[in-house]
Amino acid sequence: MDKSTPDFGLEVDGVGGVCPAGEAYAERQIAEKKTPVFSCEGPCIRGEIARLAANIVAREVPGYARACHAETFFVPHSGMLRWVKGADRSVMIEGCFLKCHSRVLNNLVEPERVLHIDTNPIHHKYSDIFLMDDVPEEERKATARAVADRIIQMLTDREQQQGS
Repeated sequence: MDKSTPDFGLEVDGVGGVCPAGEAYAERQIAEKKTPVFSCEGPCIRGEIARLAANIVAREVPGYARACHAETFFVPHSGMLRWVKGADRSVMIEGCFLKCHSRVLNNLVEPERVLHIDTNPIHHKYSDIFLMDDVPEEERKATARAVADRIIQMLTDREQQQGS
């Protein structure tokens, strides 16, 4: 079995309307010029660590806010996508080397406008565990906190370098 794939397309059923709460949220983020923060999602422990860390980063770092990947990726007429496309950059916090969300986002905005962060080299854990429920909740939270702290430092260092 081949372990890689060429680029491919995906058919997505159309949708009428938009999420009213998502539209209001995206409009606020656009007005405040916030940087969208995405993360890996799903039942995998590595994705859960990325998701929890992204929530912490967006909550604690001024100028950053969580973006809804589903609305961004699958509702092309949404305010969420308009926010992401109009942002100077986005932050993608991935849970593993597959970089699933990054591969989609790279086709919506210029890849050089996305800061990709793989959490695995930060925490070096869970390579042999899949389900997040196989790791105690307190350990998940502590690992996510440590990852978020490192990402916050990376973002702070990056902004200081760009400011000088």
